[in-house]
Amino acid sequence: MATLQVVEIREEHQLNPVADEVSAITAVVGPILHGVLYSLKREVADALGGYEKIPLYLLARNHRPGDGDAGICFEYAVHDAVQRGEPSVQERVEDALKLCKIPGSHQSSILFGVEKSGKQSLIDTAADLLTSESRVMTGRVGHPPLLKRHIAAATTAFRTRGKASRLPQSIDGLWKADLFLGNSDSDKWVGTSVKINQIDLAPARGLRVGLVPTSQGRSDAVRKDDRKGLIICPVPYDGAFVEIFYMAWEVVTAFIHADAKLPKEVDLPRPAARQVARYLEDRRGFPAVDVIEALKRLAQPELLKTETSAAGLIVAGGVKADQMVTSVLAPTPIGLTS
Repeated sequence: MATLQVVEIREEHQLNPVADEVSAITAVVGPILHGVLYSLKREVADALGGYEKIPLYLLARNHRPGDGDAGICFEYAVHDAVQRGEPSVQERVEDALKLCKIPGSHQSSILFGVEKSGKQSLIDTAADLLTSESRVMTGRVGHPPLLKRHIAAATTAFRTRGKASRLPQSIDGLWKADLFLGNSDSDKWVGTSVKINQIDLAPARGLRVGLVPTSQGRSDAVRKDDRKGLIICPVPYDGAFVEIFYMAWEVVTAFIHADAKLPKEVDLPRPAARQVARYLEDRRGFPAVDVIEALKRLAQPELLKTETSAAGLIVAGGVKADQMVTSVLAPTPIGLTS
C-alpha cells in the first residue's frame, strides 16, 4: 500500500558558471551540511544542546542514515522544469515524445526519484497524474502495460537492483527510470533516464528516452540512438554544476564516515575534494551552523540561490516512514530555470 509523507525540497539554483572546483565544492558543502544537521531527530539535537550548538564532530558521531536524511535529486530539477513549462526544456521533450509516438499535448512529468540507501519513491504529481488507465509505452508490439499496476514492483526491483523482479519482461528495466514523461491528456508515459554524462546512458527494457546535457561540439538534436534503443534528448543545462553537487556530497559523507577527520585518500582521492575536507577538519570543534556560515567566505560567491518548498512523497512498496529522506537538495543548473 502507498502512503503519503512530506519532504522538504531545497532547490539550489545556479546563478553563475562554476569558476574553480575548490570554491564551487565549498559553496555546495554548506547546504548539504545544513540538510544533514537538520535531519537529526529533535530529541537527539536537544540532548546535544540544540541544533545551533552541535559541533561538527558530534554531528558526525550522531548522524544515522536511517534517522531521516538528506539526499540529492538532480532529477527533480528536470521534472520541475517540465512541470513549469520551461521553454528550453518543453520544446525538446515535445520532440522526444513525438519520436516515441506519444499522443496528446498536455506535457507532464512523474518523478520516480529520491533514491537513498536503496529506497525510491514517487514525488508530488504522481498522486494526481497516475490513473488506473495510465500506460507505459514500450515501443514494442503488444498491449502497453498499466503503469500504476507495476509501480510497487518497480520500487522493489530498484531496491534489489533487478534481482527476482516481478516486472513483466517487456518492462523489466523500468526500475532504472528517473522520470516518466508523457502527455496527461492521453495518459501515456515513457520511462526516462536522466544523466549528467551521456556515456552513462544504458539501454533497458521499459526505458525510451535519455535526457542529457547539451555538449559543445556535439549535435543538440533530439534523435534516436539505435544502438542503445533510446531517444536522446539533449537539454541545455550545465552538467559541470550538477557534477559539483555529487563531489560535495562525497566530501560530506566521507568526512562523516571518518569521524569528522580528513578521510583516507582512497575514500576521497580528488585533490579539490580533499582540500574542502581539510576546511571541515580544521573546524570540527565548532558548531556546525557556524562552520556553514564560515564556509560562505571561502566559497565561490553568487554560485547558488536557495529556494525551499514542500512536496508530497508517495511511498510505494512497503518502505517504513522512519527510513525516508526528510529533505532533498535539487541542483537546478542554468538552462533549467528562467
